[in-house]
Amino acid sequence: MEIGAPSVEQAASADDVAQRLHSVAIHLLRRLRREDEVLGISAARLSALSVVGFGGPRTLGELAAAEQVRPPTMTRIVAALERAGLVERVRDAADGRVTRIAATQRGRALLEEGRGRRTGRLATRLRTLPPADLATLERASALLEALLHEEANGAKSG
Repeated sequence: MEIGAPSVEQAASADDVAQRLHSVAIHLLRRLRREDEVLGISAARLSALSVVGFGGPRTLGELAAAEQVRPPTMTRIVAALERAGLVERVRDAADGRVTRIAATQRGRALLEEGRGRRTGRLATRLRTLPPADLATLERASALLEALLHEEANGAKSG
């Protein structure tokens, strides 16, 4: 399954690559998300937990915005996560009037378990590739990370 470099005439356009990457990323994440079924938590709850577990405490409004849902929907999600002992409400250190949603130790452990299961499954598949293909994917990952970093920095300064 070695992936060869295309000739200049065969090189895809940025639009073609974007379309293909988008499709592959969605399908890959859907397949890896199957590993989350054993965690016993819905995708919406796991996603919200992930925002506060990996990104740090957020207000309810910030969390709703990050998850692209309305605040009442996020209120229900957070309430369920609280009942499960996966998040807690904490007072903001700088402004005691502000409450933030933070992952508990149990919530962070669940996130790490899920991440480990997903990356483990992917690593198992990657081990079947020839070394040259694995190196190509490593380079592609570095390029994608750089693009995301540039975009994030552009959004902050723009």
